[in-house]
Amino acid sequence: MRLPGGKASWIALTALALAGGAIGWRLANAPATSQPVAAAGDPLAALEAGAKAAPGDPGAWQRLGFAYFDAGRFADAGEAYAKATEADPKNAVLWSSLGEALVMASADDPMPPRALAAFRKAAELDAKDPRARYFLAVHRDLGGDHAGAIGDWLALLGDTPAGAPWEADLKRTIEQVGKINDIAVDKRIAAALGKRPAPAHPAFDAIPGPTQEQLAAAGSIPPGEQRAMAEGMVARLEAKLAAEPANVDGWIMLMRSRKTLGQDAAAAAALGKAVAANPARRAELERAAAQLGISR
Repeated sequence: MRLPGGKASWIALTALALAGGAIGWRLANAPATSQPVAAAGDPLAALEAGAKAAPGDPGAWQRLGFAYFDAGRFADAGEAYAKATEADPKNAVLWSSLGEALVMASADDPMPPRALAAFRKAAELDAKDPRARYFLAVHRDLGGDHAGAIGDWLALLGDTPAGAPWEADLKRTIEQVGKINDIAVDKRIAAALGKRPAPAHPAFDAIPGPTQEQLAAAGSIPPGEQRAMAEGMVARLEAKLAAEPANVDGWIMLMRSRKTLGQDAAAAAALGKAVAANPARRAELERAAAQLGISR
């Protein structure tokens, strides 16, 4: 999930992906202005038509809500997610998605009452829903309970998969709120991180997969357009790594993505670049590549 810079930057927690599998769909932290779906044609119109044709299908409204959100049309996303919750009122993900869209659509109130109600409903249905947990902690902080908010965020951090793309933003949120309110957090962050089990291998377990919304949206797109969408996301990851070459998990993600797309030469090239940028971690990168079936 992501919040625009105008809404208290310390609130921003990008790419709240839920653990899963597969390639470039996990790149939810792409800028909100990017629209890889639209670049492949006009699937948004098809999603709109599909939702109207099946008003009782929560998946159709969820796919449309995600597409609107990704296009920066947050008010429209909120309307679509509201329809989804009407069709499937016991789905926590739909309720927390609705809450986030309503927060993003609000120009003045950082936590509109309707959004708060949606997050509370999501937490009631699933106490572990990470998006609801994050935003309910935001509500506590906005209400002046800074220590309580930090405690909630630390608990979420303790449940966050190692190497998750939102991990750094969550840590930064805790650090910034702690600094603003003179609350020591460094040791508590370390303790929260120390509670997490070590991943079996970063190539497979440390990097979370797509959100449920992304998978639903991807499933509604024709295979050719799905590939174009994936390739666009992978290209953005590669560009990001050019600016942040020390991101070893990112290189492993890129290698796996290229391999999954059938781009063996590009996967091998990514390995070469990763090793050149991180010679001290050559053995780790080559082990990951070997498990992925990549060799130079």
